[in-house]
Amino acid sequence: MEKLNISHGKVSHLKRLSDANGIISALAFDQRGALKRLMAQYQEGEPSVAQMEELKVLVAEELTPHASSMLLDPEYGLPATKVLDKNAGLLLAYEKTGYDTSSTKRLPDCLNLWSAKRIKEQGADAVKFLLYYDVDSSDELNQEKQAYIERIGSECIAEDIPFFLEILAYDETNADTGSVEYAKVKPRKVIEAMKVFSHPRFNIDVLKVEVPVNVKYVEGFGDGEVVYTKAQAAAFFKEQDEATHLPYIYLSAGVSAKLFQETLVFAHESGARFNGVLCGRATWAGSVQAYIESGTDAAREWLRTTGFENIDELNKVLKETAVSWVDKVNLPFEDRQWLVRDF
Repeated sequence: MEKLNISHGKVSHLKRLSDANGIISALAFDQRGALKRLMAQYQEGEPSVAQMEELKVLVAEELTPHASSMLLDPEYGLPATKVLDKNAGLLLAYEKTGYDTSSTKRLPDCLNLWSAKRIKEQGADAVKFLLYYDVDSSDELNQEKQAYIERIGSECIAEDIPFFLEILAYDETNADTGSVEYAKVKPRKVIEAMKVFSHPRFNIDVLKVEVPVNVKYVEGFGDGEVVYTKAQAAAFFKEQDEATHLPYIYLSAGVSAKLFQETLVFAHESGARFNGVLCGRATWAGSVQAYIESGTDAAREWLRTTGFENIDELNKVLKETAVSWVDKVNLPFEDRQWLVRDF
């Protein structure tokens, strides 16, 4: 079976990002625009920089003792990078938040004042970049996006730092990704995009991906229309796994903690050999209301109780469902004595 060729330096960073079993149980809090919108639900006026920074610090302090690593952004997350648990690795986002809504192109764009070198200098163990990709867009548009990812991959090779590509599939002709119509085309959009970016030319080390179906439309999961039977959904998870030889991890896409955990179990039962998660709102979202309405002590209490329960339950599920990324790489000679138990 084809495996990822990887350097000793990148292996060292991936080890920092993983738990004792070589599973990536990472906490994602690189939200910027989405966080502003979430905070604005509970207060008048736009959230301040200080508020966003403080909330990220609180989440980092309380939850990274229970995560293998944390994903943050350089715009509001740098103070939080200073309070990570000593055993937690760090990923930093390289992309600007959001996309130009006046066009359907959703072109990628790096943060102006950052580079892979600067991200590494901040102590990060990986560069994360988010790409919106529609496999059915024009070849010219998709070639432009592919070239952009090639540049970032080359930067990461130069800095000897892992490159995590987050792919968000979409449909240029249908902006409603929650619709039944999009649910019907989502599996192909997700799976084909994974195939594209599994090519060695992009120098990607880990794919951060959506599950291949909208789970609320899977038989037995939602209470609305059924788009996929359980057997069909299981087949899509298996097809997704076979679409790449790279390590890949799932994003939570804003679903509830319980539904995300149930989805991981279903993925595992379907034959998906995923290597962990980068889980965001499913873990910490409830702390936002507590923080805005009742202050830092209330947010900290929520994180120590409900937040801890969310991440603890997720970790238990991962132990039963995910597999080590070590199984998918050709370890360099100097690393071949490492066994999973040595993590």
